[in-house]
Amino acid sequence: MSTLNVDALVGVSSANAITVRGEGSATTSLQQGLAKAWVNFNGTGTPAIQDSLNVSGITDHTTGDYTLLIGNDMANASYSYQGTSSNWETASNADSYIGVSGTHGGQATTGQRIVTYRERYDSATPQFKDPLTVNLTVHGDLA
Repeated sequence: MSTLNVDALVGVSSANAITVRGEGSATTSLQQGLAKAWVNFNGTGTPAIQDSLNVSGITDHTTGDYTLLIGNDMANASYSYQGTSSNWETASNADSYIGVSGTHGGQATTGQRIVTYRERYDSATPQFKDPLTVNLTVHGDLA
C-alpha cells in the first residue's frame, strides 16, 4: 500500500467538493465536513478575539449577550453551531458552570446571537455572565 502526503488539496472550482475515498466504497467530502467559522474570544470587558476563522467580529450587547459576526455569509440560517466557555469564577468552584445558548431568533446567515449564563447547583439564581473564554464553531454551507 502507498501513502500520499500533501500540504493542500484544491478542487477545480469552489463549487466542486473534494472527496476522499476510504477503504471500501465510503467517501468523505472534505469541503462539507470542515468548520466554516470558529472563534475563541475573551468575553470580559470589550470582547477580544484571540483566534478565529471567517469571523469578522463580536458584538457585545450587554453582560453575557454577544453576536458572532460571520465574515463570509452562510447559505441559509439552518447551519449547526456549538459553543463552550470557561468557568466564570476566578477560583476553583465545583458548583458553578457557564452555559452557552443561542437566543431565540438570533440565528441568521450573517451571524449567531448567543448568551452565556452562570449555572449554580446551590441556592444561587442563574445569571448572565461574561466568561474569560468563549468558543463557537459553525458548520454548514457558505453562500
